[in-house]
Amino acid sequence: MGTRVALVTGAAGGIGDAVVRALAREGTPVAAVDARADLLDLLVKDLVADGHQVRGYAVDVRSTSEVDRAVERVEQTLGPIHYLVNAAGVLRAGPAASFTDDDWDLTFAVNTTGVFHVSRAVSARMIPRRAGAIVTVASNSARTPRWHMAAYAASKAAATAFTKNLGLELAQYGIRCNVVAPGSTDTPMLTSLWNGDDARRASIEGSPDTFRVGIPLRRLANPDDVADAVLFLLSDRARHITLHDLTVDGGAALGT
Repeated sequence: MGTRVALVTGAAGGIGDAVVRALAREGTPVAAVDARADLLDLLVKDLVADGHQVRGYAVDVRSTSEVDRAVERVEQTLGPIHYLVNAAGVLRAGPAASFTDDDWDLTFAVNTTGVFHVSRAVSARMIPRRAGAIVTVASNSARTPRWHMAAYAASKAAATAFTKNLGLELAQYGIRCNVVAPGSTDTPMLTSLWNGDDARRASIEGSPDTFRVGIPLRRLANPDDVADAVLFLLSDRARHITLHDLTVDGGAALGT
């Protein structure tokens, strides 16, 4: 992918971390964005020590002003942003009928409004250059109902729809916008929901009580599985693919 600059949100953990590392291995200069400054610092130091060009930017994607300032700094220090990966996300699980306002608001502020803030700031700079690729990391739950996941699923469905509509508007400038929709992936976000030693097995085998089928490929994804899909959609190998939603879930959503 060469010397084109990438900006990745949610860079300090899980899928975002894997995307940053995969891009860095390709020789891509990366602006790593995350609200967790301590974890971000560890990631950047690790990659810089290996000779990669990665810079960290502690940013809360819920804040328009923080996002706009960070994007400006990235373009001034690393260069024009050619790739954007929206991987920042939070997960608050619970019954929809008793879900709190605070958890709902936080979920949408990060997972949906954060995608809007960053995509708007970056795409405004891509348009005059008539080049760029954007990938939003959503979820297979955006299309398949999941027990106690109403807020997360709704926020990812909104982010998916936004990204596709953005892609329709930006296509005239040669800018592609796609979505990667993971299923159960072995990250701290997933394991934070687990209760007991059987949780991993239940994720793979399914749960009739919650109307959830298992994973036909009989394994959880790891973050690199998702990162590989992201890099493909960013790359010139996907130059004629836009408005696409690529599911990476081992068949858990049965192709929906």
